[in-house]
Amino acid sequence: MISDNIKRLQEQINKTCEECGRSSNDLTLVAVSKFFGIESIQQAKESGINNFGENRAQELALKFEKIGDSVIWHFIGTLQKNKVKYAVRCAKFIHSIDSLDLLLEVNKKAESIGKIQKVLFEVKTSYEDTKSGIESEEEVFRLAEESKKLNNIEVIGLMTISPLTEDEKLIRKSFSYLRNLREKLIKSGYTFRELSMGMTSDFKIAIEEGSTILRIGSAIFGQRDYKKDWRQI
Repeated sequence: MISDNIKRLQEQINKTCEECGRSSNDLTLVAVSKFFGIESIQQAKESGINNFGENRAQELALKFEKIGDSVIWHFIGTLQKNKVKYAVRCAKFIHSIDSLDLLLEVNKKAESIGKIQKVLFEVKTSYEDTKSGIESEEEVFRLAEESKKLNNIEVIGLMTISPLTEDEKLIRKSFSYLRNLREKLIKSGYTFRELSMGMTSDFKIAIEEGSTILRIGSAIFGQRDYKKDWRQI
């Protein structure tokens, strides 16, 4: 089932890219494997997926023990300071930097293990209280400037989660805001290449608006059963 899902998804991505004049080679597909077990990850890996995203730091650490760095791990969830050590040890990319305190803690932990940690700034592009992220352009620029002082941080781009709505105009507005913000940063001399935006419900719009990293879970693995322990799946 997972292999069929991936094939179908890749066809949809390719078609969307073709329609908007982009190359699918410019996109990284991250399979969001939270709450799915090792067997599901292995099946996706065997079907050509090499990037996996986790939302919980300790779940990432346990899966890393089983699979290691034979795949590329992305930490994409809200990151608490006391869990930074897990994310830095296991993830090549951390997508959810939303404060200077968190950025400094990631730099500290990365320095302690001799690692240059690649990160993205999470930007809040909707007014939903449930969404996390940096809420102003000024703060994004401030963090970008502060990051230049940190020897163990490499900021590679921006991340956002679109509003939970069926209104495509609002979703598109969220993604275009992030793209325009990246362009402003680039014009100011920051080399922010990546736009991490687009999930199962809105990845086509994200591609049209310039996404370079898609974070897709249920279209690959199916619906999650949050009542089950992923270690038993």
